[in-house]
Amino acid sequence: MHMKDYLLETFRYNDVTNKKMLAKIMELTDKDESIKLFSHLINSQYKWMARIIQDAKAPGLSWWDPVYNLAELKEQWSKSLQLWVDYVSVKTEAELGTEVEFVGFDGGRWAATPLDIALQLNYHSIHHRAQIQTIIRQHGLEPDFVDYIGTQYRKIN
Repeated sequence: MHMKDYLLETFRYNDVTNKKMLAKIMELTDKDESIKLFSHLINSQYKWMARIIQDAKAPGLSWWDPVYNLAELKEQWSKSLQLWVDYVSVKTEAELGTEVEFVGFDGGRWAATPLDIALQLNYHSIHHRAQIQTIIRQHGLEPDFVDYIGTQYRKIN
């Protein structure tokens, strides 16, 4: 599998599993921390894309704000994810592996490949999904099975 295909597959996996988890978040009595973490995933996708396309507003975008209301999460997640799916879909493997420059946390010039940034976003999503799954369990609910293998294996008899 080529890295471009891997990235797209992983973005699709995170999309399905995060939306599944969002349905569980709706069942929580105290949703605040889960909404904050989910919003952070959305904001991270927006901020990294703004960095890649060298949007002048990128340095001012927050990793944590805004915190979306529950009703906005699914739509904002889909919009932020679609930016990445569209971006990766039109790039070649070579382009994904070519460094782009951006303004970093300290105002300095930094560089990374879109490939590494996309990997970061996908792994970051898995990390925070695990945190939210823990919150769901702490509230007495059973989290959904969202392991990657659950999207791949099949029973043969």
